[in-house]
Amino acid sequence: MTKLRQVLLYTGVAILAVAAGVLLRGQLGSNDVASPPDAAVATKGAEAILAASFPDLEGNIQPVSQWRGKVMVVNFWASWCAPCREEIPEFISFQDKFRDKGLVFIGIAVDQKERAAAFSKEMGINYPVLVGDMKAMQIAGAAGNIQGALPFTVVIDRNGKMIGSKLGRLSESKLESMIGPLL
Repeated sequence: MTKLRQVLLYTGVAILAVAAGVLLRGQLGSNDVASPPDAAVATKGAEAILAASFPDLEGNIQPVSQWRGKVMVVNFWASWCAPCREEIPEFISFQDKFRDKGLVFIGIAVDQKERAAAFSKEMGINYPVLVGDMKAMQIAGAAGNIQGALPFTVVIDRNGKMIGSKLGRLSESKLESMIGPLL
């Protein structure tokens, strides 16, 4: 391959990579609308989440179904994820504000147990934190996270129906508009 062809090939690949990054950023960043899932994804996603069990920070297995009957905000996150770190303080505040109205946040850390525990302590997380692995990402995928990115948040109503999901940082105002009618 000649030097000119190599340069053209690398330039073409770089342009495609930048274009893909811009498109992905546009999908994740500018759209603060939590998408209502289509019926098949909503049913499959809610069933997968409610059927899941993960260890908590003490190592005890916790079935997600134990919170059925409450409005659940299930957040897949990691301690190394910057948007996750930004939204968790708002989740802590919402948990305090709406706990008595039947709201429960469930954090599913796709992380090492030690890192999730240290981060939870540092942030003062006041809701259940479970530790997931690739099984957690498969469940997030069943709920509509086909990109496999974090954070990913799912809202499930008191009847176990998935009413919305959001890939990327979930703003305080959007979260309140999603859960308000359910409380």
